Amino acid sequence: MLRIAQTLEAQLRVAMERAFPQAAEALADGHGFDPQLAPASKPEFGDFQANGALPLAKPLGQPPRAIAAAIVDQLQGQAAFTELCLEPQIAGPGFINLTLRPERLAEQVQARLGDPRLGVPPVQGAAPVVVDFSSPNIAKEMHVGHLRSTIIGDSLARVLEFRGHPVLRLNHVGDWGTQFGMLITHLKQVAPEALSTADAVDLGDLVAFYRQAKARFDDDEAFQTTSREEVVKLQGGDPVSRQAWQLLCDQSRREFQKIYDRLAIRLSERGESFYNPYLEAVVADLDTSGLLVTDDGARCVFLEGVSGKDGKALPVIVQKSDGGFNYATTDLAAIRYRFAATPEGDGARRAIYVTDAGQANHFAGVFQVARRAGWLPDGARLEHVPFGLVQGEDGKKLKTRAGDTVRLRDLLDEAVERAEADLRRRLAEEGRSEEEAFIQQVATTVGLAAVKYADLSQNRITNYQFSFDRMLALQGNTAPYLLYAVVRIAGIARKGGDLAGGEAADGPLTFTEPQEWALVRELLRFDAVIAEVEEELLPNRLCTYLFELSQVFNRFYDQVPVLKAEPAARPSRLALCRLTADTLKLGLGLLGIPTLERM
Repeated sequence: MLRIAQTLEAQLRVAMERAFPQAAEALADGHGFDPQLAPASKPEFGDFQANGALPLAKPLGQPPRAIAAAIVDQLQGQAAFTELCLEPQIAGPGFINLTLRPERLAEQVQARLGDPRLGVPPVQGAAPVVVDFSSPNIAKEMHVGHLRSTIIGDSLARVLEFRGHPVLRLNHVGDWGTQFGMLITHLKQVAPEALSTADAVDLGDLVAFYRQAKARFDDDEAFQTTSREEVVKLQGGDPVSRQAWQLLCDQSRREFQKIYDRLAIRLSERGESFYNPYLEAVVADLDTSGLLVTDDGARCVFLEGVSGKDGKALPVIVQKSDGGFNYATTDLAAIRYRFAATPEGDGARRAIYVTDAGQANHFAGVFQVARRAGWLPDGARLEHVPFGLVQGEDGKKLKTRAGDTVRLRDLLDEAVERAEADLRRRLAEEGRSEEEAFIQQVATTVGLAAVKYADLSQNRITNYQFSFDRMLALQGNTAPYLLYAVVRIAGIARKGGDLAGGEAADGPLTFTEPQEWALVRELLRFDAVIAEVEEELLPNRLCTYLFELSQVFNRFYDQVPVLKAEPAARPSRLALCRLTADTLKLGLGLLGIPTLERM
């Protein structure tokens, strides 16, 4: 009902201006009246509630109810308003409750039945948006910590793409820096074949070698020196070092892609190494702008409004005292490149970084430097999307029994295995016989959907406890519950219900039962929810909506006959079933979750 809300807001503004013409310019610092229109807090209050009369009491010197009455008088003088709404009701100290006419609601449902966008308008004047997510490190396996960034970033990219934004999905992999000097130096001594032959060791072994290299680097000064020399060779383009680096990157990249394919994630890799040629320009640009300060040999930018424990401004180090660069330099180069409207730039107007909450201070500092350097065009948005930890059911960071970080591959395997076991048990209880291909398809879809939805349905800012039992349950706010709602509607078609729209094509839709109207109103919220997710970058808003929609539909289906309805009511009820299925499928698709016809 996003467009209806916009129409109502405009009508309310006109009514307020006509009711109090002498105050229109003086109010709200010259910005005019604010109707404060919002969805009604309870169904009995109608569809919308306008609270704009209350803050006008003091400047106008009148009681809020008198102000509300004057606004209502003007509203009822607008023919367009009376065609849209029933008579407004004044409640409490001066709230104006607005109820849409039933025929207008039915028209909205009818319009969405033939609309693949389900009433969600495409964005006007779309500009490129960068979504930076996933970002694993080369020579390390993806673990449960990468789960949240990967699926949160993917869902946000899907919503933005659906709205019509050109989205650049970037995987800022860790493929550069000191760790490669350590690893190459260590491999030269213990497994030289890994530096000249593709896949000479598997990724699990590479991870073990990396840990060994890190331990040596921390304890052995000679090894440190050799490792740093190796980094210089790599950065200088030494062919042997470059070949070794490329082999390590290619091997990791193939393993990452297996996870992405499994989760249906699309990404364009642009690692830290991509920005290496632009690092000197970052330093020069900051120096020219007068932001760069040399402090104890390092070149840095001191932050405004951010102090350490000693009360002194904290620095963002851009170039270390030894001349080397760090993560902050690379991130600054990335911002500069992403917002640059040049052949060597992405021309973005919004950049979204999906990383764990522990990096919030880092990005706050880097973002401030980029803004002060003038790298962001007018109106551009630079946003950090933080998320909390994945915890075990004991409330601690999710680990294996051996205390290691859980590999993402293993977690997904277990989700599918548990979904398969649940399905086989249910089939046995129901006495159903299904082909093996069906069992594998359903188990894979449900298992992966359960993992994704359990994560996305949480407010991303908080930690959440990972529980296979909860996420695979057929009841509650889970993927299986939502998938089953789609399956239930598909069952209506299998039993002879026309969900293709033919039965409803001959005349207007008509609804008489409270359960029908509750479902109508819930279905028409979809466009506003998508707009919220686009703006606030909180996928759990969409999850909550889909769960509530499923609940409202199930109450409707349980309490109101559909297939056995009277001939006059049956087409309209089937239309509600069809629109519910379309909305659930589209909504789940924006979360990266495919649906099933049978389970």
